[in-house]
Amino acid sequence: MSPSKKEILPIIALLVTNAVWGSTFFMTKMILQEISSVDFLGIRFALAGIVMVVVFFPAVRAAGKRTWQKGFILGVIFATAQIFQTEGLAWTPASVNGFITGMYVVLTPLILWVVFRIRPGKISVVAGAIAFLGLAVLSLRGLSFGYGETLTLLGALGYSLHIVLMGRWATKENAASLATIQMMVVGILCLSVAGYDGLQVPTSMGAWASIIYMTVFASILALLVQTWAQAQISAVRTAVVMTTEPVFSALFAVMLGGEFLTWRLVVGGSMILGAMLGAEYYAAKQKSFETPPPGTDFSKPTQVGQLQELAN
Repeated sequence: MSPSKKEILPIIALLVTNAVWGSTFFMTKMILQEISSVDFLGIRFALAGIVMVVVFFPAVRAAGKRTWQKGFILGVIFATAQIFQTEGLAWTPASVNGFITGMYVVLTPLILWVVFRIRPGKISVVAGAIAFLGLAVLSLRGLSFGYGETLTLLGALGYSLHIVLMGRWATKENAASLATIQMMVVGILCLSVAGYDGLQVPTSMGAWASIIYMTVFASILALLVQTWAQAQISAVRTAVVMTTEPVFSALFAVMLGGEFLTWRLVVGGSMILGAMLGAEYYAAKQKSFETPPPGTDFSKPTQVGQLQELAN
């Protein structure tokens, strides 16, 4: 059975989003030569929050109390994950930071199981494991665990929790308001942390052009797309698809950064893409989804049992 349009569009949307995130590597590297990583996050997400409030003000004004609560929680989690990962990057090699961050593909089904008592499907677990190994082949060249690695792992845990809760709370109807409220919270928190020692802004036009690109495409549109997509596919499938970000980063490094095509990129990238395609083929064939629909009452054992049967 071939995937339907309804099933394939969220996957394509997430792939495009990860390609955009992968394209920001060189821009971020250039910006960090002028300002600190925390200042960069503060400026980027504050601008994104302002733009989204202006564009989606009617949706935000009409949002109910529950949507505001959910958006606030998601925003705090995402901002915390961003800060932990960015600070961890200052203490670890980029390849190690990327590998540990990618552990959300393993942590996401674990959170589903431990916190929500939803056992992920076997195929999704296998796909996540293969993608994780592919990520290790692609980026890992040695690993020791210290301060920076611990911070990065906390960031990965935050991303996992964000993916899981987004999958639980996002709907097609609240995508714009939920994404906007999140971005407002992320912008306020990151700007507050950045302003603690005084906010430094970039001075070159190139840096500002990169910040504008990342504000519009890698922040505003990316969060909107992720929120919309997660209203339609499970958290575990989302995590597997999102492991393609380092693949796109490596491809852009080869195409635009003068780096060479290596066996790590070919083998690791093939494992990640193979895991994603295999999981999507199986999901389309079996129509099995690991996360429950919004509104499921987890206090009712009968519903939990039915969901676990569907996930197997």
